[in-house]
Amino acid sequence: MGLKQRYTSTIKAWPVEERPRERLLQLGPGALTTAELLAILLRTGTGGQSAVELARSLLDRTGGLRELDRKGAEELQEAKGLGLAKIAQLKAAFELGRRLMAEEKKVRGAVTSSKEVYEWLRPQMQSLTKEVFKALLLNGNNEVLECVIVSEGSLTESPVYLRDLVNLANRHRAAALIVAHNHPSGNPRPSSADKSLTEQLVSMGRLLKIGVLDHVIIGDGRYYSFADEGLIEQYGGSFDGHRTR
Repeated sequence: MGLKQRYTSTIKAWPVEERPRERLLQLGPGALTTAELLAILLRTGTGGQSAVELARSLLDRTGGLRELDRKGAEELQEAKGLGLAKIAQLKAAFELGRRLMAEEKKVRGAVTSSKEVYEWLRPQMQSLTKEVFKALLLNGNNEVLECVIVSEGSLTESPVYLRDLVNLANRHRAAALIVAHNHPSGNPRPSSADKSLTEQLVSMGRLLKIGVLDHVIIGDGRYYSFADEGLIEQYGGSFDGHRTR
């Protein structure tokens, strides 16, 4: 087999023991490289490239799985060999991974720390390319009743309507809530708008006897907690109970 023929052949032409799908079934997924796992999702290559070679070029082009996940369908279509079917398969796989992590990290029992909130929400929010504002609605024992999306888009472009948030809490008969949003930049440090919003939330919660226990900002592998930094208490709330002071 000549050098050119070797590198342009399809995976079906490879020895059985070298094919990614067969290797996965025989050895388990942990034995495969990231490119091989990606190739199983892609199924076929393009224009002289095998699926494994296409997968490697995608990883090289984007800088890895996380950046590949963050790219939208239009951006991905710019890559040679990626049609809508392949893009849909990739997006579905990434979303399943997020949902699996969310199930594994799901808060059980009472919420006792900002770290629990972060570990639960991180799989859902860390890779988002736009700001999403969520609220965890809690009962009197600080157990999660519901997690709801309140707003999508930056806080300046898509304001969080405080009254709507309180109405959600009342609808679910929540005694308290914890709010969270992501920073697509990866830096979780709060802006002046974040601080102003949090102070308004705590004040309104205190007035309506709904505890605002924390505001957690999700960054890239890290987070910021208004409660941990003492700002919730400074604004007139507390993480210790289900009522603000």
